[in-house]
Parts: sequence; structure tokens; C-alpha cells
Amino acid sequence: MNLVKNIFLALAVALTSLSAIAQPQLLDPVAWSTSVEQIGDGEYRIDFKASVAEGWHMYDLGPYEGGPAATTFTFDPVEGYELVGGVTANRESAREMNDIFEMVIGHYEGEVTFSQVIKTEGTTVQVVADWMACNDENCITGDKEFSIKVGTPAAVTEATVDAAAATSGGSIWGFILSAMGWALIALLTPCVFPMIPMTVSFFLKGSGSVAKGRFRALMYGLFIVVLYTVPIGVIIFLTWLIGGDAVTADIFNWLSTHWLPNILFFVVFMVFAASFFGAFEIVLPEKLVNNSDSKADKGGLVGIFFMALTLVLVSFSCTGPIIGSALIQSTSGEVWTPIITMFAFSVVFALPFTLFALFPSWLKQLPKSGGWLNSVKVVLGFVELALGMKFLSVADQTYHWGLLDREVYLAIWIAIFSLLGLYLLGKLKFKHDSDMPYLSVTRLVMSIIVFSFVVYMIPGMFGAPLNGISGYLPPMTSQDFRVEGDNSNLNASVKYGDKLHLPHNLKGYFDLEEAIEVAKKENKPIFVDITGHACNNCREMETRVWSDPRVKQILMDDYIICALYVDDRTDLKTEDYYTNKNGIVMTTLGRKNNAIAVERFNVNAQPGYVLMSPDQEILMPVRGYDASIEGFIAFLEGGKAAMK
Repeated sequence: MNLVKNIFLALAVALTSLSAIAQPQLLDPVAWSTSVEQIGDGEYRIDFKASVAEGWHMYDLGPYEGGPAATTFTFDPVEGYELVGGVTANRESAREMNDIFEMVIGHYEGEVTFSQVIKTEGTTVQVVADWMACNDENCITGDKEFSIKVGTPAAVTEATVDAAAATSGGSIWGFILSAMGWALIALLTPCVFPMIPMTVSFFLKGSGSVAKGRFRALMYGLFIVVLYTVPIGVIIFLTWLIGGDAVTADIFNWLSTHWLPNILFFVVFMVFAASFFGAFEIVLPEKLVNNSDSKADKGGLVGIFFMALTLVLVSFSCTGPIIGSALIQSTSGEVWTPIITMFAFSVVFALPFTLFALFPSWLKQLPKSGGWLNSVKVVLGFVELALGMKFLSVADQTYHWGLLDREVYLAIWIAIFSLLGLYLLGKLKFKHDSDMPYLSVTRLVMSIIVFSFVVYMIPGMFGAPLNGISGYLPPMTSQDFRVEGDNSNLNASVKYGDKLHLPHNLKGYFDLEEAIEVAKKENKPIFVDITGHACNNCREMETRVWSDPRVKQILMDDYIICALYVDDRTDLKTEDYYTNKNGIVMTTLGRKNNAIAVERFNVNAQPGYVLMSPDQEILMPVRGYDASIEGFIAFLEGGKAAMK
């Protein structure tokens, strides 16, 4: 019977941090990539692969006089190659009568590949693809420029790949799993756990039959999911209705990087942590809860809905910070990520009510409520305390306040988790804790894990990289003492070098135009690092991959490094203002770099790595988050080969 309790207590301690992986925002519904294949002596086939987002379709090659814009490919008419035939598609388009244009129009959904055969001994082909994509609500036209090397020894493929393909990977699953883990912890809080048997018993006893009771319990769980998920969806829909994806994306970007929401989140986490420690109780207005509870007495589905609403309101003091943790972490993803995150949380949260109603005998296996529930709550308080420091750190890095250097951050975490370890050993006792006559095996094991984590962090005070948690820590460049030495003045002479630094004693630049000028003088390719202060994956890549001696040597010897921070809040001088393609003037370094990343490289996620020649030719497909050292080396070597 204690097994369930022990498992969940272990989960509470193990979930000391949440995954925060940057996800890209959808800029357009069509992502492109290219490839080159030699099919004969001096003959090559260039493939243009279009990936159309779900719910959208792209028109075929047409042409359509007086109709929609067909997909077209315009080849720059330069010497060095000859087109063989025209552009063809690898499959037939779906054709149907369009009532608006009064003609039969073909379109593609999903993936389609367009091909063009050329004759050449070796050249660089410049191509522009124009296309139109539509869904049930609107249409978007777009164009894509390609610079493709053909006939080189390795037939190097050139394309600017949508960073979404490079970075999304399984990151959405990271958010889902984190949310599900938090939901399991929420179930073990004093506000929620006692209500499971009470609520399920009510449904079973208050129904005319077991089948009816189970149906009502199923609806109860469904309403819980709705109450947690729908409000988030409504907020996102309203922002989208006002200004589309761009407005919604800007809101989440503002939440992730601006000092105001980050300081607010930090304060909220500290307040909730204090509440979990027993300093005070956070409750919603009694009138609101009572009104909901009174309506729950009504019969039918209406009464069940209000019972679910009552549970949501009553449990707020325990679930509020947990929900906030899951949602705040997911705001670094695309606009649908918070909805998916909240849906995953609510499904797991509602699941016990459904399962115990279907299998009521399981209720006998639940541990009884007691002091152990408060212990879970206190453990969560320590976790909230540690997670809250991340928001203060983001604001500190973005605005260069210098308040929370890496060693200060680590010192705070060491103190927090040391106190957590002492609490698990029974050396600390809070207001609502029960007496602990002996130390259980579970607490002993958990305390060993926590203290091991503390010991692991201590070398970080002296500059150790701490690869396991590098994504959550301030960068190494913020630390006063480092094993590899001080590089604070290494880039001081370059533009913005007084505020921005590169890791591992690497020399580089923080302004793209300055980097291009240096690359032209030294005839070296440019390594463009699209990064951000709040980007956990960027820090992890720097710690895990860039630190490899082979990677570091290639970057130092063979590339001009240019780091573009997309969330830096440094005000630009008037002469450095940047006007984007929509005519909006960017007055801060981060907004300027973000516009450059999107408009010049089609990268809207961090990290994004671009290899570019001094003549601004893209040398390799854009690379996103991928901790494979060998893959990163191959990426860098490919750029060097394409430069020759």
C-alpha cells in the first residue's frame, strides 16, 4: 500500500526541472528543401521538395489564366548550364472545379517534389520558386530563393531549410511528458488526492446503475479536460484573430524574453513556494467556489460540469503553480504548444477519476491521506524555488544587469537542494508536517539522490561545464572564475563585444555586416550562430558540442564566428536601425537579429547554425539543435568543402 506513495514521492523529487526546448513559429505553410543527383554524363537532376503544412494545399504548376497563382520556378539565365525540358512533379495533383475561378484547378497536400534536369560541367544555379497555398480561411503567396551547387565532386546540396524541420524533433514530446509528470505530482497534493475516492464514490453511489455511474464519471473527467484546455485555446484564438500567427508569436516571444513577465513569473514562483512551505494558503474567493459548488447539486450533465469546475477551483492552491510551470515552459514553443501542454496535463489529471470509476476495487489500494501528502507539497515548494530562479536569470542575461552570474546561480541551487536533502532526512520540519518517528527507505534513497546532485553541482562553482544541466544555467561567460580562463576582453574591440561573449575562449563577432567584412579580408566562411540568452538548447549545444576539441579547433581556425542574439534588449544607435521587409523599424539588437534570421536565412528557432560564404552564399542546409558531435563536425567540414 505504501508503494504508490513511494513512487509518487520519488517522482516529486526527480522532477527538479522541466524541459524547455525552443520551438519554431510557423512563418509560412510550405517548407522547402533541395537535393541534387547526377543522372548521366554532365546531366544532373535538381529536386525541390515542398512540405505543405496540415490543413493547407499548394497549387500545382498550372498555368491558370485568370486563376490562382500556380507554382513556378524561375532559373537565373547565366552561362554554365542548360535546362533540359521543364519542371515536372513526382505525382499528379488533385484536380477539382473551383467555383470562384470557374475552372478546374490542381493542388497538392502533404509532400510533393518538383524536378528539373540540367546539363553542366559544374556551376551554381540560382532559382526562385513562387507559390500559393490556401486553407479553409485564407491564402498565402510566397517565394523562395535557392542557391544550388551542381557538379562539385560531392554534389553538395544547397538549401535554406526551414528550421522547424531541424529543431522540432521530439521537443513537443518533451513538453507533453513534462506536463504529464507534473499532473502526476498534482494528484498527490493535499488539495486533490483526498477528492479522488470521495468523488468517485459519489458517482457510483448516486447513480441508478453501475453503467450510469461510470458514464457520469467519464463525463466528469472530460469536463476537467475541457476546463483546463479550452481557456488557453480561447486566449490563443483571440490573439490570432486580432493579428494572426505573428501577433500570437510576438506575445509568446515577449513572455519568454522581456524583463516584466520574467520578473513577474519569478515573484509568483517565490510566492507559491512560500505557500507550499506553509507560510499562508492561496485560495480563490470563497464566493466563487461556493457558487460553483451550489450549482453542482443540479442533476444531469450540468451538475457534473459544475462539480468538475468546483474541483478545478478548490485545487487551485496546489495546481496553480504546477500549471503555471508547465505553461510558462511551453511558451518558448510554437503557438499551439501551450494548448497541447495543457491538454496533456489535464488528461493525466482527470484519468484517476475515470479509472477508479471503471474499476472501483482499486480504491482499496490507495494509501490513506496523511502527512505524506504535505511532504509532497513541501518538495514541490523546493522545486518551485529552484525553477523560479531561471526567470530571474533570463531577465538578467537579456538586459545585462549582472545580478545573477553563473556561480551565484549555482550557489543558490546548491543551497536549495541541500535544504531539500535535509528535509527528506527529517532535519527540517515545516508548519503542517507530521512527526516522523523514523526515516523511511524511500526518504533515504531520495536524500541520497538529492545530495548526489548537490555534489555534482559543486565543481561548477569553479568552472566545470556541468553538461547535464547546462541548459538551465547562465552561460560560462558570466562566471568570474573559469577553468579555461577569462575571455571577457577577447571580443571587447568588436561591435557589442562589451556586452556579449562567446564560450570557450572563441573569438567572434556579434554584427553580421562586421563579420562579412572580416570574412572577405580573410577569405573564410562565416559560421552564423542564431542564438538567444533564454535559449536552453543553445547553452547545451555550446557545452556539449562546441567544447569538443575538434569542433572548437575548426571554429577557431577555419571560420569567422558571428553570434546573432535574437532576444538581446540592447538599444541600437540610430545609424544601426534595421527596417524589415514590412517597413517596421527595429531599434534593439535582438529584434534586428531576429528579422535578419527570418528574412535572410528563414530561421525562426534557436539554435540555428548557418554556414555562409563571404559573398553571402549559403554553403550547407541550416542545422538546428542536434547534440551529435560527429554530425556537427561533418556539417562544418561540408561548409569548408563547399567554399573551395
